[in-house]
Amino acid sequence: MHSNLDNKVVLITGGAKRVGAAICRELHAQGALLMIHFNQSHTEARALQAELNLQRPNSVAIVQADLLNSAVAPSLVQETIQHFGRLDVLINNASSYYATEIGQINEENWLDLVGSNLKAPAFLAQAAASELRKQLGTIVNITDMHIERPKKGYIVYSVAKAGLVTLTKSLALELGPEVRVNAVAPGPVQWPENNPQFDEVYRQRVISQTLLKRIGNPTDIAKAVKFLIYDAPFITGHVLAVDGGRSLNL
Repeated sequence: MHSNLDNKVVLITGGAKRVGAAICRELHAQGALLMIHFNQSHTEARALQAELNLQRPNSVAIVQADLLNSAVAPSLVQETIQHFGRLDVLINNASSYYATEIGQINEENWLDLVGSNLKAPAFLAQAAASELRKQLGTIVNITDMHIERPKKGYIVYSVAKAGLVTLTKSLALELGPEVRVNAVAPGPVQWPENNPQFDEVYRQRVISQTLLKRIGNPTDIAKAVKFLIYDAPFITGHVLAVDGGRSLNL
């Protein structure tokens, strides 16, 4: 069956599990060729690669890298081009997420949270810019619904994701008209793993604040990413909220 994304080559960071894996499955089902980046999730990356290559042989490759080292950005782009012959889409999905309350912020968690959520997308976009211009490609950044109303206790994470919005708009200015650059701002779609803060009381409060009175699904984010890649040729520099209306009710 002919698909919208047939043979489009996508480099996605943090694509081995959770929302990243949902994006991979959605784009792969639409015909994309995937280079899935991971850092520590080797087992999940290998399993996802095997799953998707079973559906369509040689359509998925994986690559390991620590994105806190900005020097790896050009090699990730080059490995993708060498493997598939081109690069059409960059998805900056990889993210660190944890609390940093005032008085407890240190340089290590600043470098980690800003590094994964802001610095890595900037250096990857820079490394990919030439190829994306040639292919009339697109960049999609995954930010957060808390970009305008910061989450209490998450100062550094909120700052980094807000910076990613400005990076999105700046890249749209710099790379147009050849390359479109947009972002998706998820709301509650999947609870963090092994974090007692997100207990049942917290979850019910979040649901009550969400206009649609439920949490979303990683597939909701994946479909928004797919929309911005293929179905939105006249949209750039935009942040698409996918949060069930929660950001209107905080």
